[in-house]
Amino acid sequence: MMIDEYPVRIAGRVVKRASLENEWLNWLPEPGRFIEKLARAGSGADYFTFRQKVGETEPRFSYPMEWESLAVIPVAGYENWLRHQINNGAKRAIKKAAGKGVEVRVVSLDDEFVAGVTGIINETPVRQGRPYMHYGKSAEDMKAEFSREKGRCTMIGAYLKEELIGFIQLGHGEGWVVPFGMVSMIRHRDKSPQNALLAKAVEFCAEKGIRYLLYGTWSAGGLGEFKRNNGCVEMKVPRYYAPLSMVGRIACRFKLYRGVSGILPVGMVEHAQGLRKRWYSLKFGMAKE
Repeated sequence: MMIDEYPVRIAGRVVKRASLENEWLNWLPEPGRFIEKLARAGSGADYFTFRQKVGETEPRFSYPMEWESLAVIPVAGYENWLRHQINNGAKRAIKKAAGKGVEVRVVSLDDEFVAGVTGIINETPVRQGRPYMHYGKSAEDMKAEFSREKGRCTMIGAYLKEELIGFIQLGHGEGWVVPFGMVSMIRHRDKSPQNALLAKAVEFCAEKGIRYLLYGTWSAGGLGEFKRNNGCVEMKVPRYYAPLSMVGRIACRFKLYRGVSGILPVGMVEHAQGLRKRWYSLKFGMAKE
């Protein structure tokens, strides 16, 4: 549904949660009137959750709140990032990509690029230890997916002898970008295309005066290590939970919005994630990535 020109997504079975459809890019500078309209709209949602703007780390509102840890690269120039914000391993990987002939550039969303993307996403059904949501999609599916936010996105491609081997869809917020779907071919990972793509994204931010590259949530494991090696720092911003119904007030009172993974001990969650990754590797007959 739409509230004040913002698309709102409703999810959940027993306790229904409302949020902005693309909250990585969208934010509410003045949420009070928006929440009142949502409460009167008959959406069936029990509570509404939203994050404060990237870079604003002091709580501004009085709704129930939790701290959310984001992985952010502060951008103060490409050379500064390259020299002072990343570790030696990441620096070597960027040099290796260039030495192996990987060329990274901003590209247009044309049929040739979409065909290359389709080949990449259909290389393997499992990425990062879980089924890959885009696996099996056609070129038409991917073009429609990319076109949804076409006016707010920049496409970056990594090429090896004119073959597309990796890509990023950079979504633009207000003062930050988000790399949606930074994916590269596993058979070319020895050429470090992921590092080259991220380096180009940082260079793009520096050229456009964009302050932050928001690389999802702060995390552990291999992906978390990649983020830290490439200059991500932890930024804690407030996430708010505004009840819209009696059920929502109970959910917010007892923090039921955390879900099972938010209630269990961190060690137990990480162990379960490891088991899940091994299960999918066996299920799809693939080695660990």
